[in-house]
Amino acid sequence: MALDKTPVLKRCRSLGMAPQFLGVNKESKRQIHRMMKKKSEYGLQLTEKQKAKFIYGVLERQFHSYYDKAKKMEGVTGENLLILLERRLDNVVYRMGLGTTRRQTRQLVRHGHILVNGKRVDIPSAMVCVGDVISVAEGSRSKEYFKGMDEKLAAAAVPAWIVMDAPNLSGKVERFPLREEIDVPIEEHFIVELYSK
Repeated sequence: MALDKTPVLKRCRSLGMAPQFLGVNKESKRQIHRMMKKKSEYGLQLTEKQKAKFIYGVLERQFHSYYDKAKKMEGVTGENLLILLERRLDNVVYRMGLGTTRRQTRQLVRHGHILVNGKRVDIPSAMVCVGDVISVAEGSRSKEYFKGMDEKLAAAAVPAWIVMDAPNLSGKVERFPLREEIDVPIEEHFIVELYSK
C-alpha cells in the first residue's frame, strides 16, 4: 500500500495552508524568505488538487477515480468530488472525533478497531452510506487509547450530517454532507478545470 510520508508542516508550508485543517495544532517556526511569484492558471489548479489529495490522504490514481465517479453523478462535479472524499471511512471516523488526524484514524481503521453496521471494516477508503452506523469494536474499547473517549466525544464538535452516540462510541450517518458543511480550504472548481483539459 502506497503512503504519502511527506512531513505535514513542510507540505502545508509549500501549499500555503494552515496545519489545523489536518488536525495538527503546530505552527512551523521557519520563515519563508523567497519571493512569491504570481502563479499561473495551471499552477493554481495543480495546487488545489494537491491540497485535496494531501488533506484526505489520497494518491493520484485513486483521486482520479473519485473525479470520474463525481463526473457521472448528478449535480456539480466539484461538490460531488468533495462529498465522495468526505464519505471515506477514515474521514468519517476523523469527523466523529475518534482521532486527532486523518492519518491516525486511517491507522485505527487498518488495525481493525472500527465497525460499520456491526461488521469489522479495515479499508480506510471504504465508502459509507446514509444510515450506516460506525462504532468502535467491543474488543478495542478496553484499550488505553479508547478509555475516557466517550467524554471527549460528548464535547467534540461533530458535523450536522453525523449523529453521535458518545456513550457507545458510535455515530450514524444521517445524510451526506452539503458543500457549505465541508470546511476544507479547497476551491474545487480549479480541480475540475484541471481534469477537463
